[in-house]
Amino acid sequence: MNRKYFGTDGIRGTVGQAPITPDFVLRLAHAVGRVLKRSEARPTVLIGKDTRISGYMLESALESGFNSAGVNVMLLGPLPTPGVAYLTRAQRASLGVVISASHNPFADNGIKFFSAQGAKLSDAWEREVEAALDEAPVWADSASLGKTRRLDDAAGRYIEFCKSTFTNELTLKGLKIVVDAAHGAAYQIAPKVFHELGADVVAIGCSPDGLNINHEVGATHPEALIAAVKAHHADFGVALDGDADRLQLIDADGRLYNGDELLYIMADDRLGRDEHVPGVVGTLMTNMAVEVALKARGVQFVRAKVGDRYVLEELDKHKWLLGGEGSGHLLALDKSSTGDGLVSALQVIQACVRSGKSVAELLAGVTLFPQTLINVRLKPDQDWQASAGLANAITAAEAELGGNGRVLIRASGTEPLVRVMVEARDATQARRCAEQIAATLAV
Repeated sequence: MNRKYFGTDGIRGTVGQAPITPDFVLRLAHAVGRVLKRSEARPTVLIGKDTRISGYMLESALESGFNSAGVNVMLLGPLPTPGVAYLTRAQRASLGVVISASHNPFADNGIKFFSAQGAKLSDAWEREVEAALDEAPVWADSASLGKTRRLDDAAGRYIEFCKSTFTNELTLKGLKIVVDAAHGAAYQIAPKVFHELGADVVAIGCSPDGLNINHEVGATHPEALIAAVKAHHADFGVALDGDADRLQLIDADGRLYNGDELLYIMADDRLGRDEHVPGVVGTLMTNMAVEVALKARGVQFVRAKVGDRYVLEELDKHKWLLGGEGSGHLLALDKSSTGDGLVSALQVIQACVRSGKSVAELLAGVTLFPQTLINVRLKPDQDWQASAGLANAITAAEAELGGNGRVLIRASGTEPLVRVMVEARDATQARRCAEQIAATLAV
C-alpha cells in the first residue's frame, strides 16, 4: 500500500490547504494515539515546534487529537527537531512529535514523528497510521481522556545535552563564532550552546516573528552568514535551518563548506584519534572526492538514496555510526539518534580545536570533483528507461571517466524530469559527458 499522506520526512504542505489544516491534524493525532494504544495502555507523547506562526494552531490540534484518544501530552515549546528526539528518549516517552517544515518558507508547515528511541519511524508504522485515519474515530470518555502539561526548561535540558557531546578536555575560549539560527527553532538555544562552551558569540537569524523563518538567513541562504563572519572577523560561522537538523559551516575566510566536506572531517577526526571507523554512508549525490579520500584511508563507503532517513537505514544495516548528505544533514549515531546541526557543528569545530588546524587544512587532501547537473523535461509517456541511445551514452561516458568520475541518472519525484548528473576531476569533461547523455533524452 502506497502512503497517501506521509512523504520522506513526515507530512508537509502549505498551511490552510490539505493536509495541513487543523481538522486533519486533529484526526491525525487521534489516529496516531489509537495506534499507540494498541501496545500501551497510557501513552505519553512529546510535542515540539519551530517558530512558524501556524505552530500555535497545529500544536492545539495535535494536543486535542491525542487527548481525545486517551494519550497524555507534554508540550516542549520551540525546540530543534533533534532536541525533540533527544527528550523523547530521555523522558521515556512513547513518541516524539515535531511541528516543522524544516527549511521551507513560513507559509508551509508539517508534522513528523520519532519513536521512543528517538529515531524516525518505519514505512510500515506510517501505513498503519494511514489505515487508522480511514477508520471512524473512537473518542475516549471523560474519565479516559489524556492530560497535557508543559515540560519546564526543555530548552535548557537540550542545551546541556549538546554541550555533553563536546569533550570536556577542550574549550571554545578565544574563538569568535557567528551563529545563524534561521529565525527558527534554535534561536535561543544555539547561541547559548557556543557561549557556554567559551566562545565569543555573534547571533544573527535569532529574532523570529512567526513569519521570517528561513527568510534570507540560515543554511539555505548562507550569504548573510558569510557577510557577518567577514564583518566581525570571526573564526567560524554556523548556519542552521528552521528546525536545526541541517548545518552549513563558514571559515574565517568566508568559505562555505557543505555536508560532504564536513562528513569527511568528522570521520578524519576519529581516525586521527585511532578510533575504528569501519564505514561511512553518503547518498547518491555525495561528491566522489569524499568517497575516494575515505577509501584511501581504508574506510568503506556506501551510498543510500537521497534523504537522511535512507542514510540512517544504511547505517543501521551496517552497524556504522557516521553518515550524511551534502545538504548538511549529518549523523553521528554515538552522539545523537538523528541528524543534529548543533552537535555536528561541535564535532567539526572540536576537530579544528584539537588539531590546531583550520577547516581548509583538514580538507587539504579532499578536492571536490566538479559536478554538472542537467534537468531534461520528458515528453508525455516517454519511456526514458528503455532508451537504447541513453544506455549507450551512459556506457560511453563511464568508459571515458574510468575511475575518475561517475554518472547518475534519476527521475524527479515531483516533476516529469530526468536529472542527469556527471562528476569528474575535470569540469570540462563532466559537462561534455552530461550534455551528450542529456541529448539522447531530448530527442
